[in-house]
Parts: sequence; C-alpha cells; structure tokens
Amino acid sequence: MADEIKNIQDEIVEEFNFFEDWQSKYEHIIELGKTLAPMPEVFKKNENLIKGCQSKVWVHPEINENKIHFYGDSDALIVKGLVALILRLYSDKTPKEILDNQPEFIERIGLQQHLSPTRNNGLSSLIKQIKMYAVAYSTQQ
Repeated sequence: MADEIKNIQDEIVEEFNFFEDWQSKYEHIIELGKTLAPMPEVFKKNENLIKGCQSKVWVHPEINENKIHFYGDSDALIVKGLVALILRLYSDKTPKEILDNQPEFIERIGLQQHLSPTRNNGLSSLIKQIKMYAVAYSTQQ
C-alpha cells in the first residue's frame, strides 16, 4: 500500500512537470482546490483550524476501517489547492501509511522555493496536524 502513496507522488510530479512556468503551476494548484470535495459546514469549527496558517485552513479526520478520511477547506484559493494536494496523498490511508510516508513531491516539484515563508509554514503545519491525527488513531488501535 505504501506503493500507492509513492504512485500518487509520482503522478503529482508528472502533473507539475507538464507545466513550463510557475504561473501555470499556481493556476493548476488553484484548479485543484476547486475540485476539493466540499467540507460540511459543521466541520468548520475552531478545533479543526490548523494553527500556524495565515489563511483559515480546516481539516477534519474520520476513521473508517482503519483508514483516515480527511475533509479539508481553506478561505484562500491557492491554500485550498495545497490542501487538496496533501489530502490526495494522505486521505483514505491507514495511520501507518501516513506516518511512514513523507510528502516528497513538495521538494521534487520545487514547491517550497515558490511559496512565501508564511505559506510554507502553513503547509508544514497542515502536514504535522495530519501526522498527529495518524499518531492519535494508531494509538487507539
């Protein structure tokens, strides 16, 4: 199953290699945000807000058959696209898969160099929160 996460990362890298400049890549990230499944309003509460993000970012986990499904949303278009990328990688995976796999695609596509420091911090906070949910669910097993 770890191969599935590796395959998703390879797909993301391939997708971004298709675009020649960062303007096009940003537009793609925004489009990805528009495809994010709507997050039920009931999940947009303070305890689901990611700390360390300049924009509002919500992530809500639900465990089902030892896999964590994540709902996510943001009030900023580009950030919503970043949420979509991270959830594409980690949603509907087991806690072990989440903990055993780093989001290598970020470095492989050069994303960190093209985000502002505050967006990079927010992205790191998002990943850290998802990993913390995975730790919490793995200890409940």
